[in-house]
Amino acid sequence: MTAIAALRLPLDVDLSGFVGVLQRLQVPHRVSEEAGEQVLWVPSEAQAADVRELYRRFPEGDPRLQALAPVRRRGRLNEVWATSKMTLLVLSLTLLVAGVTLLGESLATLHWLTFADFRLQGDYLVFIPLADSLSAGQWWRLFTPMLIHFGILHLAMNSLWYWELGRRIEARQGAGWLLALTLLFAVLSNAAQYLFGGPSLFGGLSGVLYGLLGYCWIFQRLAPTPAYHLPPGVLVMMLVWLLVCASGLVTALGLGSIANAAHVGGLLAGCLAGLLGGALARRRG
Repeated sequence: MTAIAALRLPLDVDLSGFVGVLQRLQVPHRVSEEAGEQVLWVPSEAQAADVRELYRRFPEGDPRLQALAPVRRRGRLNEVWATSKMTLLVLSLTLLVAGVTLLGESLATLHWLTFADFRLQGDYLVFIPLADSLSAGQWWRLFTPMLIHFGILHLAMNSLWYWELGRRIEARQGAGWLLALTLLFAVLSNAAQYLFGGPSLFGGLSGVLYGLLGYCWIFQRLAPTPAYHLPPGVLVMMLVWLLVCASGLVTALGLGSIANAAHVGGLLAGCLAGLLGGALARRRG
């Protein structure tokens, strides 16, 4: 594999903080000593450009990303909590709701969290108009479907992806920004599913996840940052899964209904947010 010299620095320059950040961001690299200099190598010129830009702005490591570097003075759990509070909070609420609703089996508790409220009439669910619920002050319904999951696999996959994407955004732009994006993508993806699919039982973090994916994807293209660099295979896999679900194949195989409008709505909202955020970050230099 060809190696590109991203940085050449004097031997007395302390690279430990910067290298620690690269390690936790999973940027492939190595440091060697050559001709009285320390050289930081990466596999490609594109990664070299990202590393040079990051080092130009934060030679000792980005303070917002520095917390991701290995911290020997604290335990691992304290480190995770310090850098991913909001990510963990959202996941904790998701697990709590999964327990309270018995993964969607307990209709008695589930109806309080669905986008449209419902009542059980024999073997059928009768949905109450959303306007009636909102006029009664039940505004939480716009957001809470993201916490509902139907089945352990649904919960596990969405939780893993939220952990992967959420902590990147929290480390790069803060807990408040992650919360704002999560709530924004939740309400937009839920509204899209309701408008295109009508009153029905739907839920999960998938719409939010596609929003976060689109945000990182477009933001990173406009204002490259190692924090939002995703392996190309991840993006392709998520987009292919979106198309497979939209084709109806998953439903036809009896694997359950898919909230396709929520996925598409979340992705479009995320791309737009990434476009605005990336353009602003690029303009700021």
